[in-house]
Amino acid sequence: MNVTLLFAALFTISVFAGFVGSLTGLGGGVVLVPIYVLALGVPVEYAAGASLVSTIATSLATSATYVRDRLTNVRIGMSLEISTTLGALAGSLTAAWIYASGLQRVVYLVFGAVLIFSSYMQWAVAKLGERPRPPPDRWTSFLKLRGRYYDAARGETVEYYGVRWWLGALIMFAAGLVSGFLGIGGGALKVLAMDWAMALPIKVSTATSNFMIGVTAATGTAVYWVHGYIQPFLAAATALGVLAGAYVGSRLLPHLRSRSVRFFFATVVLLLGVQMLLKGVWS
Repeated sequence: MNVTLLFAALFTISVFAGFVGSLTGLGGGVVLVPIYVLALGVPVEYAAGASLVSTIATSLATSATYVRDRLTNVRIGMSLEISTTLGALAGSLTAAWIYASGLQRVVYLVFGAVLIFSSYMQWAVAKLGERPRPPPDRWTSFLKLRGRYYDAARGETVEYYGVRWWLGALIMFAAGLVSGFLGIGGGALKVLAMDWAMALPIKVSTATSNFMIGVTAATGTAVYWVHGYIQPFLAAATALGVLAGAYVGSRLLPHLRSRSVRFFFATVVLLLGVQMLLKGVWS
């Protein structure tokens, strides 16, 4: 494959990953890394490095739109950022040791398990529909975990509040750990932390996750760069494609129903998770 065709293939895959990433708050890497590894045969460490760079691009492309539409809750995002950044540092350092030790199979297995778990959680929540929300707690008042946004799909303004901030922060550390370890934005667990643990609306969780993943990915990117896992050509093609896909996805999200977003996310992630597990078992 010549350079032009290779760039076109990387760009096309990245557009799809960016689109999915912006709709689900995943940052694209959760789709990008498995496709690069499974379809193109890119070594997982370089796929993860390119994914982290693209995750920063996704965050930059979508954050402005989501903040403008008031889907992003900046206060909640900033209150959780320290926890997820510390996790990203620990995860990326662990990944660097694993790659140096030739234990890539571990990454495949962990990646597959994380994807399948994320898919299961979203299917379970989607089937429940609108869930009863717990009453405000002391964290709601102390950190002012409240907001509102206009839901175009429902044609009304939605007011919401967050609860159990401490539980969200613990899951955010795990999200950062997964982000640095696997080279993704950690959005699967970030959305879980805000949607399930803190009882925030799925669109707010998704938009706030997109706001946060850039900082988380930047932490992991620094470690990957030092260890030589950022390949410039691969990273550039990936970032440009993800940027384009993320922009389109961010424009579409406000008009989609929350349940549709969940089912779409769960289906894509389940398929990729099974494939990554199989690669880990047979590699």
